[in-house]
Amino acid sequence: MAVNTALVTHLKTRRSVGIGFLKDPGPTDDELRDILAIATRVPDHGKFAPWRLVVFHGDARRRAGELIAGLAQQIRPELDAAGLEIERNQFLPAPVTVGVLVSPKPNPKAPYEEQLLSAGNVCFNLLHAAYAFGFAGSWTNRWYGTDPRAQQLLGARGGEHFVGFIHIGTPTAQVEDRDRPALADVVTYFG
Repeated sequence: MAVNTALVTHLKTRRSVGIGFLKDPGPTDDELRDILAIATRVPDHGKFAPWRLVVFHGDARRRAGELIAGLAQQIRPELDAAGLEIERNQFLPAPVTVGVLVSPKPNPKAPYEEQLLSAGNVCFNLLHAAYAFGFAGSWTNRWYGTDPRAQQLLGARGGEHFVGFIHIGTPTAQVEDRDRPALADVVTYFG
């Protein structure tokens, strides 16, 4: 099999772009469908899709932010107007955000940890797919991704929880690479 040089270069240089630098245009409906299809091509022992995706785009981004801000105000009544505005804008300015939920299914051959890792792979594949279509992305998980009340407001069903929110858009800045660990510090060979 020949080396896919473009793919190797992408994998060696991929870098998240902060959501503040992800602007319009975002993916078209057809591009988003393809991005989602690519995202779900992950290891899935048992073939039962232990994950689900919730797409926030268009006006839904603002509505989700209002729900988050309302809950934040209940949880932290001392939150000032600036803090509430930050909460309202959690899904802005990126044109599209995809929430990835682990949706575990009872299966003795695929423990919860394996299902969770499969959902994490969906998150990472979303990033790769976004870049393949000329966009950039950022994987986040803020307080609303771990708070059960917020999770329900954002579409989680019983037994599910968010493992990440992937923000996708057109990058407006060139992001510098960060230091990576030396392989000698993180790799050992058995034997």
